[in-house]
Amino acid sequence: MKKINYLHAKSSIMYDYLIVGAGFAGSVVAERLASQAEKKILLIDKRNHIGGNTYDHYDEHGIMIHKYGPHIFHTNAKHVFDYLSQFTKWRWYEHEVLARVDGQFVPIPINLNTINKMYGLNLNSDEMEAFLASKAVKLDQIKTSEDVVVSKIGRELYEKFFKGYTKKQWGLDPSELDATVTARIPTRTNRDNRYFTDTYQAMPEGGYTKMFEQMISHPKIHLMLNADFKEVQNAISYKKLIYTGPIDSYFDYCYGKLPYRSIEFKFETLDKEYIQPTATINYPEVHPYTRSTEFKYLTGQTHHKTTVVYEYPQAEGDPYYPIPRRENALLYKQYENLASTIRDVYFTGRLGTYKYYNMDQVVAQSLTLFKRIMETEPEKSLNGKKHVHVPA
Repeated sequence: MKKINYLHAKSSIMYDYLIVGAGFAGSVVAERLASQAEKKILLIDKRNHIGGNTYDHYDEHGIMIHKYGPHIFHTNAKHVFDYLSQFTKWRWYEHEVLARVDGQFVPIPINLNTINKMYGLNLNSDEMEAFLASKAVKLDQIKTSEDVVVSKIGRELYEKFFKGYTKKQWGLDPSELDATVTARIPTRTNRDNRYFTDTYQAMPEGGYTKMFEQMISHPKIHLMLNADFKEVQNAISYKKLIYTGPIDSYFDYCYGKLPYRSIEFKFETLDKEYIQPTATINYPEVHPYTRSTEFKYLTGQTHHKTTVVYEYPQAEGDPYYPIPRRENALLYKQYENLASTIRDVYFTGRLGTYKYYNMDQVVAQSLTLFKRIMETEPEKSLNGKKHVHVPA
């Protein structure tokens, strides 16, 4: 990787690919095109750092924090984990979350421990199934996020754990949101307190930023930060474009803006070794923030102080979460159809495809995009050897 400035980029260099966005979506495909196909890449980002929303760094107290909120890597995809393992060693880590409900901390996702503690019971797994079945509401159709939860665990638990949290997170009642939002959260009848159950759960040993530095270290990758695509695109010579920013922005919002939720992050450092009973606490009740995370649980760092981040969802700000509603999906479809008419421009990532993806899904999407690009190259160079593509 070679860092360059605007004047350098305006020189006579012809890049094979201009890639917009130095998060997972852009950096993965940049690395593949440079290392496997010997393509000359210019990777740009409007921020002053790489890594996208996973960017981490040491704060003024010397504590490793995630600038844009906690990012815990987890996946069942071995090929994704193996790919990233080229650029980092891992610290195995299984995330646990507590919810503050009725003045006490209980595990979330809801499991056997949650119900027994809340209701002062001593149920086993079979009895837990019967308990939830007695609470569940039978519905003819499952259309919304509210329907998903109420049909599984009933209205009382829905009100306690999901309704308030979801309204804060999305600015909408769960009855107004697509079923996929709460379908992501399981309910368990065992005592598994882990938030995720994926095969691979780990944190990059040196942090995400260090992993990205290794990923884009190839000499055929040039990096330009503080670079807005709209401001520099006409000054750069390139053959093809890979765009990981908001797809509606690329098209100047010609069909209107795609809605997103944003977050304000407030950090607090305390002169204590730890302040929370676990890494993340969810607040589904009256607090204005949705959750708080104590970073030292995630990183394993030893320090006499600790830093916690509180998340306040909001309508304005950087786009973090595509809002899953039918009308938004239809609006995105218009942009997707328009994108399909443009040659040599590819859209990928959460913002480029308006999908609520986890990190591993973004990596998998960009690995797939690389393969698709190589299949359409009339003549492609892989690891220094020329290969002529023969259509099937």
